Amino acid sequence: MIELPGSSEPLGASDLQRLQASHAAARQLRTSTADRRNAVLLKAAELLKASEAELLKANQEDLISLAPTATSAFRDRLALSAARIEVMAVGLRQVAAFSDPLTEVVEQRTLPNGLNVRKVRSPLGVILMIFESRPNVAIEAFSLAFKSGNVILLRGGKESMRTTGKLYEILTEALRQNGFAEDCLWGITNPDRKLTLALLQQRGLIDVVVPRGGDALIEFVVTNSKIPIIKNDRGMCHVYVDQEADQEMAIQIVLNAKIQRPGVCNAMETLLVHEKIKAEFIPKLFKRMSTVEWRADFETLALVQGPNVQAATPESWDTEYLDLVMNCRVVKSLEEAIAHIEAHGSRHSEAIITRTETAARKFQAEVDAAAVYWNASTRFTDGFELGLGGELGISTQKLHVRGPVGLKELTSIRWIFEGTGQVRR
Repeated sequence: MIELPGSSEPLGASDLQRLQASHAAARQLRTSTADRRNAVLLKAAELLKASEAELLKANQEDLISLAPTATSAFRDRLALSAARIEVMAVGLRQVAAFSDPLTEVVEQRTLPNGLNVRKVRSPLGVILMIFESRPNVAIEAFSLAFKSGNVILLRGGKESMRTTGKLYEILTEALRQNGFAEDCLWGITNPDRKLTLALLQQRGLIDVVVPRGGDALIEFVVTNSKIPIIKNDRGMCHVYVDQEADQEMAIQIVLNAKIQRPGVCNAMETLLVHEKIKAEFIPKLFKRMSTVEWRADFETLALVQGPNVQAATPESWDTEYLDLVMNCRVVKSLEEAIAHIEAHGSRHSEAIITRTETAARKFQAEVDAAAVYWNASTRFTDGFELGLGGELGISTQKLHVRGPVGLKELTSIRWIFEGTGQVRR
């Protein structure tokens, strides 16, 4: 075993060599042309479709191996289909079609002394991404990191190891066929958490860590990492239905935000309803949400009953279910709705449904979240939906990046100076 200077966790010799090779590959990658990088992404899309049968077989083996206690939402996150593989291939092609972020000159000026100064985008370097069960994350993350000139280390959850292992093979082959070092990607299939812990200590060889998953994963990374983090926190998302809402619109938005895909971070977890419309709106909505379990406050319990309704507990308002379960609370005002979100939200995605622009603008101005909606579902906080070709996650922090982490967000700004012999006086 070898221990790097400043590291509290040893890294095995072979893993250290692999990491050093990834670090070296970053230099080759950041000086490559966009055409060469795009060729890799297009080849990966081609190989992805050609390997569909093998991918589905590997994915089925992962699904069969799941514990019987795995929820339907968890199974959905893990499952691949021909349609989902096609979406992954489309995402690769979409990213290949984007302009090269590394050629962007953010700002340029000439100082009074004649010194020319440019601010340009530059890759972050080597990214370690730790994610859970969704295999499509591997494709999204690789495409965005690679297009923006970054080497990426991908470590998925053990539940998806067969599927992600096959995806890593496809991506590595696309690199090889286009003359790039295979070390531009390290697809980690070793499920031992000790390896992950050791990698989190290697701040000299890894530039940034991106955790994407539930509370336990985020806490593990935040507690143990010595490397800067782009934090993708849980999605404790709210929809507030104002007294001036179009109620049919509100029902359609709530149904989409909760039911369309409940196991993702931009799904609604808590519904807030203004007291002036509760008696009409809540029972009407309840009839349309028979598949959803409700955790209800006292006022909601007085309006709806059934085997799928339970009293909310204090813990309910802070629980990200990622399943067909939701909280419902009646509020007296817009101010009370905002206060609830301030106390219990995760700064991810929040929505107001109202006809009144004044209420909407107040909500958007005062709610401190990465994405704030007026009359739309929270499900649009997604890199693919926003035309980014996917994302490495939804950052809920405020420094370096906030919201979907796309191509530009995987770069930093450098200053380039060109002079004619200037010295400072």
